[in-house]
Amino acid sequence: MTMNRFSTFVFVVATALILVFLIAPLLVVVSLSFSQNLLATFPPKGFTFDWYAQVIAQEDFQRSFKTSALLAVASTFMSLMLATPAALALNRGILPGAAIVETVLLSPMILPILIAGLALTQFTSSIGLHSTMGNLFIGHTLITLPYVLRTVTASLKQLDHSLEEAASTLGASSMTIFWLITIPQIMPGLVAGCIFSFMISFDDFSLSFWLSNTETEPLPVFLHNKMASVFDPSIATMSSLMIAVGVIVVLLIERIVGLRKAMGV
Repeated sequence: MTMNRFSTFVFVVATALILVFLIAPLLVVVSLSFSQNLLATFPPKGFTFDWYAQVIAQEDFQRSFKTSALLAVASTFMSLMLATPAALALNRGILPGAAIVETVLLSPMILPILIAGLALTQFTSSIGLHSTMGNLFIGHTLITLPYVLRTVTASLKQLDHSLEEAASTLGASSMTIFWLITIPQIMPGLVAGCIFSFMISFDDFSLSFWLSNTETEPLPVFLHNKMASVFDPSIATMSSLMIAVGVIVVLLIERIVGLRKAMGV
């Protein structure tokens, strides 16, 4: 019994230390965003919301935020449209070479994004695609699609096929079965996949760095370029806003489908 209590104590302490290690840098950034100093120094002095008002009022920040939000919504929608039928085909064994296809579709999760961004830049240039927003859309769809595919596939593995068989026996068409039987059952995977996809796109820097320009600049790239010229609390404020978006997304996942279900656990 004593050994079990000691093991539990060690586990709790180790978990607490890991959480502190992960959260502490975020807390430092957030605290700097409220500083009254003209430069980002720690520990911060004073307390003010002026930096948030200043950042939100910046036209460059607004434009970059809108660019990231639009890219995230568009790439998430396209990933959903592509990943859902792909997951169905892979799960039901109706696609030749399913294992190879699945590996290819999931490969952006393991390939270095910087290399993928460089390769995509060279590819779009070689075939004459010069639309920055269009290239960003293609790139963000490539890196977000695997996350939707993964969550939808996890939901399909928990699907109750007897309901589909019963509906088919009663004369329901394939499309009716899909919309009224299949979709409601895999909805947690669809929702979680969309939320993960949105956040991956919204926070992406590595791919966007290669594909963006000064006129079409996603928020992470804008933040990086801003740091090169000045390092005042406005940088921490922009970072804090991005952190806030991430926290809201996690809360949405937990609220709508639950984190364990979203991860397919």
